[in-house]
Amino acid sequence: MVLDRRQMMLSGIGASAGLTAMAGPRTTSAHAADSQVGVQSVANYGVRPNANKDQTAALQVAIDAAAKSGAILHVPAGEYRTGDLTLRTNSLLSGVPGLSVLKFSADGGTLTVASARNVHLTGLVLDGAKSAPTGEGNDRALLSAGKVEGLFITNCKIAGSRMNGLSLRECSGKITDNDISTAAVTGIFCNDSIGLEISHNHVHNCGNNGIQVWRSKAGEDGTIIAQNRIDRIRAEAGGTGQNGNGINVFKADSVQVTGNRITDCDFSAIRGNAASDFQVIGNSCARLGEVAIYAEFGFEGTIIANNLVDKAATGISITNFNEGGRMAVAQGNLVRNLFLRGGERGVGIAVEADAMVSGNLVEGAPGGGIMIGWGKYQRDVNVTGNLIREARIGIGVSTARDAGYAYITNNMISVTSEGGVRAMDHAKPLGPDLAKSSSESYRNIAVFGNVSL
Repeated sequence: MVLDRRQMMLSGIGASAGLTAMAGPRTTSAHAADSQVGVQSVANYGVRPNANKDQTAALQVAIDAAAKSGAILHVPAGEYRTGDLTLRTNSLLSGVPGLSVLKFSADGGTLTVASARNVHLTGLVLDGAKSAPTGEGNDRALLSAGKVEGLFITNCKIAGSRMNGLSLRECSGKITDNDISTAAVTGIFCNDSIGLEISHNHVHNCGNNGIQVWRSKAGEDGTIIAQNRIDRIRAEAGGTGQNGNGINVFKADSVQVTGNRITDCDFSAIRGNAASDFQVIGNSCARLGEVAIYAEFGFEGTIIANNLVDKAATGISITNFNEGGRMAVAQGNLVRNLFLRGGERGVGIAVEADAMVSGNLVEGAPGGGIMIGWGKYQRDVNVTGNLIREARIGIGVSTARDAGYAYITNNMISVTSEGGVRAMDHAKPLGPDLAKSSSESYRNIAVFGNVSL
């Protein structure tokens, strides 16, 4: 075979690299050798695994030196007792996944980084031992980052925080492939993010919320929350919905929540509060204590599509027209096995204003399959082409004097105890089954082409 010039050059480069690797480092100090290949070890700074002493000072020296030189700082397998540590611009920390443990002290040790760039953590275990950190406020976490451009946390395990697992303020970057658990408050708390992705994490067994994406003032955020597994989220601080959620988005616009598996939350799987242009697509949600997927208060623009909800007090609620909540699409969702909570709810899909509800399947709704409006809080709702089975009422629609218009057509409704389509005065049904009788006596609704079996 004849080799051309390009092939000969590439062959030479490969051979040279192989010889260098086989030859090993030059015969200089370990520290110098590591620096030449862009990797330093904490061992070079006197840090020892499994030492029965606090190693905060030596670890900080290692972090500072590696960041200054632009080297990766490797943390070998073992446990390292430490207090507060500060990361810098170009802090690049790498460990052995599951085996390189930073065990924080009982007096509140944490990792912090502020006003920095290019910070990477991979393969580390951050162990708060259920005692760190102390203090109040959402910035308290095992890892707290503020104003960091390019924060990447991958393949880490973060557990045992008395506050949050991660707290990120004004950060960009990616939080991916991590295991975050046993945070007393929230697994991942983000505020005023700038191009953040949270994906492929397992967030579980947290006291109040799994993932929170907030803004100080309502506005563009654009965080992507995708392909996470979130389970066992409690509401230990109580409240009526601010806690107990797998994913909570507050005042953050243009957030995408896609492809997540969320189970066993005391309140909601996904809750958008005053979050406009909010997309909730293709999530699997099960065993929720209240509303599985919520769009509430002052939002404009929500798409809730192709989600699966199995066991919740309400499947999907798009509400608070009285607070400006409007403009939504609920399409292609499968909602089943709903239950009453305190004698209320048990609804598949509830919607109020400027909304399209189409192509959904609701089965097992003791409160109602699809409920439109609440008293006067109803405007321009189109409910078309849905299948509803085993419900108290298939579709209920407000006919209050001040209620806006609703269009209900071409739905299939099967096995209901109190009718296929009913006019409603809040929770009270009125008049005949409009799937089988004329709706002309009601000025604000059009009902036709429905099948009620």
